[in-house]
Order: sequence, then C-alpha cells, then structure tokens
Amino acid sequence: MDFIFIEEMRVKAWVGIYEREKTGPQTVELNLTFGVPEAAAEHDDIADTIDYAIVTARIRDELGGRHFNLIESLGEFVVNLLFEEFGAPWVKLKVAKIGVMKDVRRVGVHIQRSRTGVTVPPNA
Repeated sequence: MDFIFIEEMRVKAWVGIYEREKTGPQTVELNLTFGVPEAAAEHDDIADTIDYAIVTARIRDELGGRHFNLIESLGEFVVNLLFEEFGAPWVKLKVAKIGVMKDVRRVGVHIQRSRTGVTVPPNA
C-alpha cells in the first residue's frame, strides 16, 4: 500500500477549554500520513488517489468553522474526515497546539486509526 504524507501543516483552529483559548483561533500543526490506492502510481492519474490539495483545503475550512474542547476531538474529526470523505483506508495523525504553555513548544496528540481489516504498514 502506498501512502501520502503532509508535514507541518499549520491551521488556525478553535480549540481549548480555557477562557484564553476561546477568545480566538490558535495555530495548530498537523502531520498526516494516510493510505492511498497503488493504482495512482500505476496509472499516473489523480483520479486514482487522494488529492492532498483538496484534503488540506477541507481541513482548513472545517477547522476554521467549528470549536473543539479537546485536541483529541479535533484529531478524531480530521481522521474521520479522511475516512468518510476521502476513503482513506488508514490514517496516522499528529496534531499539536503551538506555544500554548510557557516553556513548551508544542502540546498535542498522536492518533492512528484504520478501517476494519486494514493493517497500517510499519514504515508509514
């Protein structure tokens, strides 16, 4: 199975439980890896894969328009978007808030999910 990765994608998102986090969107950083059909490489056709430009645009649009209390919920939302809208067979996601705590660069979560019967490759 082939996979696409998107690294260090920065997005403005409404996320947090503290009052200071509810006053405006904050920057979150996403690192995504998701499975795609091998047919894309075989046929050299965008129709046979998941278009990462559309994925990034959808994530930006969705995260800019809703509020999440927890970074875990935001991450699950992104994973489910890739499953439901793009048909990804598996997804690995690292999502982090940047600079929300003194002397801490990032705070975040790693999520890995796959559809039933799909194994995430060890090198992904």
